[in-house]
Amino acid sequence: MVRGDLVESVHLGHLVLQRGSAAGAGADLVLGDGDAVIWPRSSVKPFQAVAMLRHGLSLSPRLLALAAASHNGEPEHVAGVREILAGAGLDVSALRNTPDMPLHPPAAVAWQAEHGGPSPLAQNCSGKHAAMLATCVAAGWDTRTYLDVDHPLQVAVRATVAELTGVPVEHVTVDGCGAPLFSTTVRGLARGLGRLAAAPVRAPGSPEAAVARAMSGFPDMVGGTGRDATRAMRAVPGLVAKDGADGVYVAGLPDGRALAFKVLDGASRPRPAVLAAALRRLGAGDVPGADGAALDALGDVAVLGAGVPVGVVRPVGTTPAPVPEGAPA
Repeated sequence: MVRGDLVESVHLGHLVLQRGSAAGAGADLVLGDGDAVIWPRSSVKPFQAVAMLRHGLSLSPRLLALAAASHNGEPEHVAGVREILAGAGLDVSALRNTPDMPLHPPAAVAWQAEHGGPSPLAQNCSGKHAAMLATCVAAGWDTRTYLDVDHPLQVAVRATVAELTGVPVEHVTVDGCGAPLFSTTVRGLARGLGRLAAAPVRAPGSPEAAVARAMSGFPDMVGGTGRDATRAMRAVPGLVAKDGADGVYVAGLPDGRALAFKVLDGASRPRPAVLAAALRRLGAGDVPGADGAALDALGDVAVLGAGVPVGVVRPVGTTPAPVPEGAPA
């Protein structure tokens, strides 16, 4: 991060660009350690949704996108969670995720005024948890213990994560929302999302294809107002993108090209700049119908002084970005 004529901060990380799936695209690009074992955090949600579909979950594309979301807690998100629960014959009391406020500040203010405080319903993972409960109802599994690591649902999720990423699960912990979290690698995360994003063409009737179509078709449900995953999917037709806490990101194109990265200090600030630059390097700007201006705007992370731009977050090693006059190269 450059402020004025000085580099103020540096964020290090691992990045994999999987380019071999596109004809003539060449070898993968790896910066850092592509085989570093990481917690994928919420970037794993598309794979969790695949596992749920394989075991009986049935949702409209709009609600399936919410099942793979880290949503803002805006009214359409909260209403969608209620709809998933109602479809399974459940209510909000069945949710076991961590209570929280909406991520979107205006939604949080409105929620505070109407409801008074944190709730599992408003928390950004409530769509996933509602879908997990609906899966349990469909499969005949216990809904009270759906977050136990040895619950049939979580056993299925673990197997699906390992299958799609091609990486055995070596570590298990608990994510911020309370669900079990399974390890993978940066390369494995890219591999899995590439398979999922390409599924509408390569396996159109598969659960992977259903998740890809839902996320790319309803990007507002995956994130919401101002969220970079939503903006990226709006900018590039067919793109599937999912952010994760502590500096994780994954995205895939319809031909199987994909990227994944992990910011080592867990910062979220550099993620949009790295995502936009990596998508450019991957060739996302050449996808028919891609909005190049929107892709450029995605990577423009404000560094402000007195409310005006005085610097830039510049990705190094992906693609060049503008540098303020007088700043170091």
